[in-house]
Amino acid sequence: MAASIDQQFIEYIVKSLVGHPDDVIVDRIVDEKGVLLTLTVNPEDLGRVIGKRGATAQSLRSLLRALGTKNDARYNLKIVDPDRPDEPQRERRDDSRDRSEQRESMPAPEGTEQQKRRRRE
Repeated sequence: MAASIDQQFIEYIVKSLVGHPDDVIVDRIVDEKGVLLTLTVNPEDLGRVIGKRGATAQSLRSLLRALGTKNDARYNLKIVDPDRPDEPQRERRDDSRDRSEQRESMPAPEGTEQQKRRRRE
């Protein structure tokens, strides 16, 4: 079966980043939530794919989101850590809208006791 454009896209980007491009595997699963791309790389390349503070992984997800806009699809990217096979499966969801709604509904902090006293004076 030929790889889809989303698989080819992620595979091309990741292979250009890693030291062992032949070890890059992108699996694709489609379900009711959208398309899940599972990325497996050589353990030595895991840090390069994730990046400092997850910046590279987040950039890959942003690019997938843009591709999803064009293709009317919802993409999720899971990066497999081969050193932690017993880790429970967690699904990656885009909760950014949910979090912003939660922040808006939360009451504003009143400040410290010292700030309250200054306001009273």
